This record gives sequence, structure tokens and C-alpha cells, in this order.
Amino acid sequence: MDATGTPEPRHRVREMTEPDIEAVSAVRVSGWRYAYAGLMPQSHLDGLNATEYAERRRAAFADPSSTVTNLVAEGPDGAVVGWAAYGPAQDAEPGEGELYALYARPDVIGTGVGRALLTEVLRRASHPAMRLWVLEGNARARRFYERAGFRPDGGVLVDEVDGFPVPEVRYRRTAAT
Repeated sequence: MDATGTPEPRHRVREMTEPDIEAVSAVRVSGWRYAYAGLMPQSHLDGLNATEYAERRRAAFADPSSTVTNLVAEGPDGAVVGWAAYGPAQDAEPGEGELYALYARPDVIGTGVGRALLTEVLRRASHPAMRLWVLEGNARARRFYERAGFRPDGGVLVDEVDGFPVPEVRYRRTAAT
């Protein structure tokens, strides 16, 4: 508790820095393997490589024209335990924002990491509406976003991963929600 008697937050959310790239890459890969087990081909999930993803992330992070904002959540020990990325929505109404990614290390799911990241994204984003895409079969993520005021808006996209159809559903939340 702080001096006012308010409980201290379990997770500190801050802007991502270049030294966070390795930890963020590990969070992303472990998050995909956990969240998408049974929803994507296991061979694809097994083939994910945090080192390769870190290289791609490093290049994107260094791009001065990027409009993506990356946030990380730290656990009580200062370790990166979650990551979120957001920015302008792609192919949407002008001014809409999009949550591109939100992942937590599997061992901290249910501890408030995702909620802390999403709260900070919504606080920082200056968009009148935010949207995101979630795998149709990812019931846990869908419940999480629905509790935060996001609703399916009818958008559907079917990607193909290793020859396997992976349907996604678009969710939207207005600033007034």
C-alpha cells in the first residue's frame, strides 16, 4: 500500500525500450504457443523462434517512420511479463486506433498484466474508437476484451497458417464505452 492506503499496482506499465526487445520476443512467442494451442497448427507454433522475432522487432523498433507505440508490463521484480502494441487502425475510418498485439507470459495470465496493459493503451490512445482482431476460437481473449467494453462489429478475416484456416473476428470499442 502507498501512503494513502491505496494498493500498489502489481505491474508497472511503461514505454518499451530497445533493451526490452529480447524479453518482448520471448513473451510474444510463449504467448502465441499458449493462447493459440489447438487454434493453429502445432507445427507452426513449435516453429516460432524468439531470436528470429527479436531481429524483426529490432528493425521495426528502429524505424523512425513507425506509428506503433509499444508498451511493456513489468512484474514486481522488474522483469518484462507483458507487451502491447497499438497505433492507427489499418484500413479503417480516419482517426480510429487499433490494438495490434497484447500478450502476457503464460505464467502470469490472470494476475492483471493484460488488464494493466489494456488500461494504459486506452488511457494513452487519443482515438475516438479502438479496434482489434482476435482469433474466433480464442474464448479467453474474447471474454477479456468484452469485459473491457469491446464488441464484435461484424468484421471477419480468415488467414491461412500452414494451409489451415484461422478465422479472426474484429472487435471495436468507442471512447465513450
